[in-house]
Amino acid sequence: MSGSEEDKSDTSPMSGSEEDKSDTRPMSGSEEDKSDTRPMSGSEEDKSDTRPMMLDPEIAARLKRDANGLFAAIAQERGTGKVLMLAWMDDEALARTLATRQATYYSRSRGELWVKGATSGHTQYVHSVRLDCDGDAVLLDVDQTGGACHTGAHTCFDADLLGPV
Repeated sequence: MSGSEEDKSDTSPMSGSEEDKSDTRPMSGSEEDKSDTRPMSGSEEDKSDTRPMMLDPEIAARLKRDANGLFAAIAQERGTGKVLMLAWMDDEALARTLATRQATYYSRSRGELWVKGATSGHTQYVHSVRLDCDGDAVLLDVDQTGGACHTGAHTCFDADLLGPV
């Protein structure tokens, strides 16, 4: 997903009639949620605290960031293993993701955090977050509601195949 493509599908309000009965305790960086909970519902629409959240210093020390303080975040669908999208995070986005279990990314074009699905309802409930071997990317294991791609497609990787299989 390019910097100008962050969640442009987020144009319709979420329904506020559902309640999420899932475990809402924060995840640690190494913890994996093994429950069958579903994504956050409309009642949990982005009413997030605007105060900065601090990332656990032990996790922060393991991250390698680009010149802008960002690292790649890959969302993978729980159950199918499908790669859904690539976005960017900074330390605060990761801290918020771990604390709320709602995928939170950093918009390079807008220069701000965004919660996936806050306006469209196309949410990502995060079950686990893993750091890659180089420390420059994280893998989010998510339950996807609606399309992950800004085009509305289930995955951003349904486009043209670039080479032989």
